[in-house]
This record gives sequence, C-alpha cells and structure tokens, in this order.
Amino acid sequence: MSGNCYVPDPHPPLAPVRPGAVMTQAEIEAMSFEDALAELERIVRQLEEGRGRLDDAIAAYERGTALRRHCEAKLRDAQAKVERLTLSSDGTVTAEPADPATGAPVG
Repeated sequence: MSGNCYVPDPHPPLAPVRPGAVMTQAEIEAMSFEDALAELERIVRQLEEGRGRLDDAIAAYERGTALRRHCEAKLRDAQAKVERLTLSSDGTVTAEPADPATGAPVG
C-alpha cells in the first residue's frame, strides 16, 4: 500500500449566502428580522468554529456586522411602535405611543 491518501481540507471555506454571490446592503434591508437574525447566527457559528480562510472570515464578519445593524434597526422600529397602556383614575384604558428611549408616553 502506498503512502498516498486523500485528506480533506480541515478548514473548508465559509458557506456564502448563495453560491458565487455576496449579499448586498439592499438585500439585507429587505430581510425580515427573523431571517437576518438566523443568518447572523449562522455566520457567528461558522466564525466560532474557525472554519474557512481568512478572507472568507473577514467577508463573513463584515456581512455579520451589516446584519447586526439591520436587526438593531428593526428592533428600534418595533419598539417605537409599541404602545403603552394606561389606566386613568376613572377606569378608562387608553393606548399611547411610547417614547423609544424611555418607554414613557409621548405627548
């Protein structure tokens, strides 16, 4: 038996979002919060595992940063839409928009 045998690359490249393509900012902005978060979690797992080459890891990190910003913006938008329910002294319940920074009623 000869000493030649196939040894697979222990560091396969990071999987692209789709083969041969880089996710654009417009594509990220079109993603739902849930889809962006799932993609971000996938990227984090791959980076933590140390799979892939340095250039691929840097590109994945940059894509992850854009996804993180997108998720944060989606959360801020959702928070701004949340209404604060208040109960007046006469027992009337009203909904008032909440200040995203403090949670206090606006106005």
